[in-house]
Amino acid sequence: MAKKKSGRESVWLQCTECLDLNYRTSLNVKGGMPEKMKEGIKKYSPRLRKHTLHKVKRK
Repeated sequence: MAKKKSGRESVWLQCTECLDLNYRTSLNVKGGMPEKMKEGIKKYSPRLRKHTLHKVKRK
């Protein structure tokens, strides 16, 4: 059986303040990256114990 291509890519979200890779998510590769993801997303940083800006980091 052949695997189907899903058109999604797994990426990490990296905190801009402490540079930790806190979250992992998948993005749709076919349509390009959404503007919201390019700018960054406010997520909780456990190390700093507050919400900070997280940007996409590809491994």
